[in-house]
Amino acid sequence: CLMMIPCVFSSGTVSAQEVYVHISHSDIYDFLDELANAGIIEINSAVKPYSRIYIAKRLDEASRELKDLNKRQQQELDFYLKDYGKELHADRNFDRRKDLFYYKDSLFTFTFNPILGLRYSVNDSGSFYHRWSGAEAWAYAGAHFGFYASLRDNHESKILSDPSWLNREEAMNYKPDTKGGGDYDEVRGGISYAWNWGSVALVKDHTEWGDNYHGSNILSGHNPSYTFLKLHMNPVRWFDFNYIHGWLVSDVIDSSRTYSIGQSNRIVFQPKFIAANLFTFIPWKRLQLSVGNSIIYSDQNVHPAYLIPFLFYKSVDHSLSSSGSNFLGQNSQLFFNISSRNIKNVHLYSSLFVDEVALGRALKPKEQTNFISFKAGVRLSNFLLDNAFLTAEYTQTNPITYRHYLISATYATSDYNLGHYLGDNSREVYLSIGYKPLSKLMVDAWWMLAQKGYEYKYNGISGDPSGNGKGLPLLSRVYWQDTEAGIKARYQWIHDVWVVASFTRSDIHGMMENEYTMPWMIGKQNTITFGVNLGF
Repeated sequence: CLMMIPCVFSSGTVSAQEVYVHISHSDIYDFLDELANAGIIEINSAVKPYSRIYIAKRLDEASRELKDLNKRQQQELDFYLKDYGKELHADRNFDRRKDLFYYKDSLFTFTFNPILGLRYSVNDSGSFYHRWSGAEAWAYAGAHFGFYASLRDNHESKILSDPSWLNREEAMNYKPDTKGGGDYDEVRGGISYAWNWGSVALVKDHTEWGDNYHGSNILSGHNPSYTFLKLHMNPVRWFDFNYIHGWLVSDVIDSSRTYSIGQSNRIVFQPKFIAANLFTFIPWKRLQLSVGNSIIYSDQNVHPAYLIPFLFYKSVDHSLSSSGSNFLGQNSQLFFNISSRNIKNVHLYSSLFVDEVALGRALKPKEQTNFISFKAGVRLSNFLLDNAFLTAEYTQTNPITYRHYLISATYATSDYNLGHYLGDNSREVYLSIGYKPLSKLMVDAWWMLAQKGYEYKYNGISGDPSGNGKGLPLLSRVYWQDTEAGIKARYQWIHDVWVVASFTRSDIHGMMENEYTMPWMIGKQNTITFGVNLGF
């Protein structure tokens, strides 16, 4: 099977079609990361999700280097090619995975699978569970069009996510019940048109920008999914470009358009959008330098200037705002990312998110705080021991970062921050050791220290020393802290069927523990979790 893939791929049977693999499919993302760290393939890990064809091509490249893979890696490669080999073969006649329904001919390809899952946890405060069910499908038509959709109905016995809670649970908008739990449904999907060196798509999904292994500080994907236009271009080996324009949820009521219907009110929210681009340059193999910018704009309809993918949006905002009307401006950001895999089996990475920076202010001791978030980390894959992984990551976010004095222009959707899950005035240290004793089984042990300070007043008035954001110290006092250690085992039995078990010992305390923590995780907790799921 493996030896035949390169011949099939090189024969030109692969079309330029794209559907996206959600970032929750961490197993395939981690495997590609491992192969890239070993120098077997090259990936742009600063931008996720990947498309199925992108993953298939990277797996095909790895199949040409079998001599460089250990036994466990070869077994995993063979396992994933049974799924993503659909993109590499002209027909159905190969050793492929089982699907509930799969069809392919020269014009049309279609896959349909069910989704079913349960996660049950018990700790010192009691027990809670999350169950979900639904279905997902994806299709290709002709040589360029891709389609995908998924629908999941969820119930949580206790609500696990809230915009104010500092955790990495899936962010959702709930319909609460009377017992402290809630229901929600989540639909994702899109349509794309692709060619050999690029694609355009309209999707409702999650997106993640910035290299990380425990939460990005640029676009983290830790928010409810939203709809966005997506453009990707990779015209030459040394340059990769990504752009999105998204329709966010402001949760800010537009009172002028809100009206009554009988005994009820029709609540209308202010429109809110994001435009963002990321230019990635590859000066030599396995080194990627990325720079980009974004803008959150609101209180108007979609502006055509923000549909131009390559612009510096802060300057666009200046040209659209009247002279002296700073309060009518929008919220712009600048970000950088560097990823190096130049040392075999070592991934060094760092990202910088700049919400507002002034070099002149940085030279003044009393005004030294800039609105930035910084992340740096390293992962060692198979470095001293085959199938072992070591990760160390540090994140620091200064006060006021991600926030804005216009409540309709914050770096958020549905009140969930688009950046790092801890928000501003925070710090996180994350360490983990992973081991794969056999194919498709991952055992992780980790330790984490997360801290958050006071959320200072911010009104954007330069002459107001109590609210202009200048000179604010990082974590002068810790208002919330989570010290956590745990171990987790995760096994993919067959394609898209996972069994998970974990034990976590956490200690969450501080003056803001009630505001920042789900009630059943406050204090010292020993949490045992079991889960099984078919699909995500």
